Amino acid sequence: MNFGQPLTPQQTAIYLRTLPAIRERCNKVHELAKRGELQYFEYHPEKEEDVATFCLSIIQQDFGTNYASIPPHGRWRHLDAGRPRVEPLVAKWKASSNPPDTKETCRRLIDLFLVSVLLDAGAGNTWTYLESQSGEKFARSEGLGVASINMFEEGFFSGSDANPHQVDAEGLSRITTEATASAMQVSETNPMVGIEGRTSLLQNLSKALKANPTYFGTDARPGNLVDFLESESKADASGRRVHISSLWGALIEGLAPIWPATRTTLGGISLGDVWPCDVLKPTVVNEGDELVPFHKLTGWITYSLIEPLEKILHWKFDGIEDLTGLPEYRNGGLLLDLGVLSIKAGSIPSSFYPDPFSGIPRLLPSHPAIVEWRALTVIELDRIADAIRAKLGLTREQLTLAQVLESATWKGGREIARQKRPATGGPPIDIESDGTVF
Repeated sequence: MNFGQPLTPQQTAIYLRTLPAIRERCNKVHELAKRGELQYFEYHPEKEEDVATFCLSIIQQDFGTNYASIPPHGRWRHLDAGRPRVEPLVAKWKASSNPPDTKETCRRLIDLFLVSVLLDAGAGNTWTYLESQSGEKFARSEGLGVASINMFEEGFFSGSDANPHQVDAEGLSRITTEATASAMQVSETNPMVGIEGRTSLLQNLSKALKANPTYFGTDARPGNLVDFLESESKADASGRRVHISSLWGALIEGLAPIWPATRTTLGGISLGDVWPCDVLKPTVVNEGDELVPFHKLTGWITYSLIEPLEKILHWKFDGIEDLTGLPEYRNGGLLLDLGVLSIKAGSIPSSFYPDPFSGIPRLLPSHPAIVEWRALTVIELDRIADAIRAKLGLTREQLTLAQVLESATWKGGREIARQKRPATGGPPIDIESDGTVF
């Protein structure tokens, strides 16, 4: 990207869909934070030490000093909430009368993991899922994960009688809000935020799968990404290697049709999770310079799909360091609750506080305060990860960002929220979710 020349809107749009654009644009917002020039937040870098210490205590509580045993951040953990489910499902396939080969096993897991992530937007503080097999109740991401794998096993996403354990365009096209609500046990007494948005994502995924056979094959399955990535890979002495940009590009391009039509567009290109940031507007040179990309769901899908591709097919991914931390309410809430960020007094009008005694504003994802918060979160996650590594004397290879997200910041955000708001465990800013942003 040549920053010295004026860019067309189309060139800027293409850039904003890349991984490097996320850090570059978020860093612009973070630089303004260092100068005290944000609209909504004050930045207190001296508090980063407190966050690193808090997160390190959680890591050592769960893993001791065996840092190599920390799994990467991904959907696998939520699907296995309370007990293993993924590996027993694979074992069931292997023991069947018509067992899938290794590639088809991986295709099925890609099917499951992708659709499970798309169902993972914040469910609210009250919804729970009762698993009939175990009799256990689960909430939030774990509840959504357990619900989704049970739906997958029941053939909810499949249009194939021969293989109910797959996700395909035909099965997705039949899904209704009522069916999704029933499968996820949503009722008046067990409400879920964004059930319509979730269903819309699944219906739009059906269209995306049909529209992109290059990535999803003629039978329109997410799992056919395996075949596309193999065509993009190289084999060497250590095995098959794929660059992360191949997976990222396939997801950004292939899933573009799933995002709501109301999302930001530039040069006729729909951008997805990309938003205007008011504090960048004074320095705009090219159209789109005020836009900040997050691509949070795409990042969450990418982290989640890497794991089965590595575990089942034993592929290696290059360029994983280009992936960013995820700008969502647990990681961002950690920064607010431990004082790295604070809301500027009077910056958010009282009308945005449904309960003035709680001190928690409720804002749409498009609100400029949310855009600032998410941009700061991306950069701060890098800084917190570096601070934790410095305390432990570890390199980025020895403790990856994906491991920090899993063992420290996401878990830390949930833990501090429970301490600060034991009644709900909710975040310090409430995002009015539509089921597509969280």
